[in-house]
Amino acid sequence: MTEFTLSDLEQIVATRAKAAPEDSWTAKLVAAGQPKAAKKLGEEAVETVIAAVSGDRKNLVDESADLLYHLMVVLNIAAVPLQDVMSELARRTSQSGLQEKANRQNP
Repeated sequence: MTEFTLSDLEQIVATRAKAAPEDSWTAKLVAAGQPKAAKKLGEEAVETVIAAVSGDRKNLVDESADLLYHLMVVLNIAAVPLQDVMSELARRTSQSGLQEKANRQNP
């Protein structure tokens, strides 16, 4: 099986965002604007938390996929490339989480 990456998802979202809203859920969500997309992201985040707390592994996987998809839509609408997020994660993980949080408080 070929490895599927978040970069692949980002490209799919970007392509589908350009489709006619009546032909694509992604295009419909993008056309509705950031408030609608962000609301969907929040709903999926809550559903992911519920799945995690309930210990339902299958549902956690499904909801996590929905969460990542909706995050890619929100980033697309905001014109924030996934690479910007990955670069920030790389910067943060170059040190311990405790050190990173302390550095945020003391600029």
